[in-house]
Amino acid sequence: MRYVDNKAEDVKIAYIGGGSRGWAWGLMSDLAMAGDMSGEICLYDIDHEAAKANETIGNMYNSLPETLSKWSYKASKTIGEALTGADFVVISILPGTFDEMESDVHSPEEYGIYQSVGDTTGPGGVVRAMRTLPMFEEIAENIKKYSPDAWVINYTNPMTLCVKTLYRVFPEIKAFGCCHEVFGTQDILAKMASVLFGEEIKRKDIKVNPIGVNHFTWLTKATYRNIDLFPYYRQFCEKYKDGCTEYVDPEWLKGFHGNAHKVKIDLFRRFGYIAAAGDRHLAEFCEGKWYLESPERVESMLFHLTPVWSRKDELKERLQKSKRLLSGEEELKIKKTGEEGVKQMRAILGLGDFVTNVNLPNRGQIPNLPLGAVVETNASFTSGTVTPVVAGEIPKEIYPLISRICTQQEVLSDAIAERNIDKIFEVFANDPLVTCSLCEAKELFNKMVNNTKAYLTDYNLGG
Repeated sequence: MRYVDNKAEDVKIAYIGGGSRGWAWGLMSDLAMAGDMSGEICLYDIDHEAAKANETIGNMYNSLPETLSKWSYKASKTIGEALTGADFVVISILPGTFDEMESDVHSPEEYGIYQSVGDTTGPGGVVRAMRTLPMFEEIAENIKKYSPDAWVINYTNPMTLCVKTLYRVFPEIKAFGCCHEVFGTQDILAKMASVLFGEEIKRKDIKVNPIGVNHFTWLTKATYRNIDLFPYYRQFCEKYKDGCTEYVDPEWLKGFHGNAHKVKIDLFRRFGYIAAAGDRHLAEFCEGKWYLESPERVESMLFHLTPVWSRKDELKERLQKSKRLLSGEEELKIKKTGEEGVKQMRAILGLGDFVTNVNLPNRGQIPNLPLGAVVETNASFTSGTVTPVVAGEIPKEIYPLISRICTQQEVLSDAIAERNIDKIFEVFANDPLVTCSLCEAKELFNKMVNNTKAYLTDYNLGG
């Protein structure tokens, strides 16, 4: 890497999961718009043909008239080849297939347990973690071997446990986890403030203090030009206690990812702090009878369960889109994603300071959660450093909710590191969503583990 005329050139990015038909395309588009960076992206994927397809698509961006920077894309046959000399490592993988995820999400329904996402917490999140974390142990070992000085950006869920594993295996790693869930809450606050103050206000204008764990992050402060937005948000929640559809795209609301913010509004009215994630995620961290008791309860709260068949259909469409892009049948377009990975890279390279929310080990930024636990707060990005911002203590009103989840994640991390099935089950059975009897929980756990056993070869499963 070198600097010429205030530009970073010859930057190398290793993309683990580089055959992705989602995150990878978004990163390509964002990089094409970064006029002060250029270099090489090495795409590594266990599906090498998928990485090869993305190599072609990535290089196609260089010929678009809107492109501000040129990047050379290359599919790497080995992870060592991809990582060697990397300045940044991006991790975005699907642990297993959607068949395994189908079991994660839908097997619990036989026991009256419903999950709206199933990739972070709940019974699905536990079993997904069982197959994901051994993969991250291997990734961490390879980063330690081939690119120990690289900055590592993780997008894979379960976010908290993935980042925790990277640091457990390679304590000196420079890794953080990125999630866009807080952005949606900032967008709502920006729209609310725009109406209140009669001017166009954007997400970046809303300054917040996020605190908590990934997908269960809360805001203890929210301001616009030093104006405290909490009193206005309280009025907003009273006005829209039955859900807010006024600021929501009707088509998005109909989709499986859509919601009318009714869960976060209800949580604010109950606890006095702003729950800052999508309703589908927030609901899964709460007691199972609160919002996910039944499909009818979910419908009444104006969000959706996300069936895995819909993810399979989306994958089929993305595969078809890949073919159309490669054949020229569909025109490649640059579209800003709203993600902040490229902004974070730029700041680390000294091309502009930046503050945003990320997932990092707790070094005291949340004093009343365990040190070393991965937590989500703001962090300051500047030349060569990422420094967590002290968010303060979690308020007592929401502390029991967050501390339970954080502690369970810590126990699960240790249990998976030890490959201790009995300890993993205890976390599974103690999850807020697991509302069945202990006997039924054990039966469900065994079924779910059996359904994903092809990815659990280093566990002693018995039988």
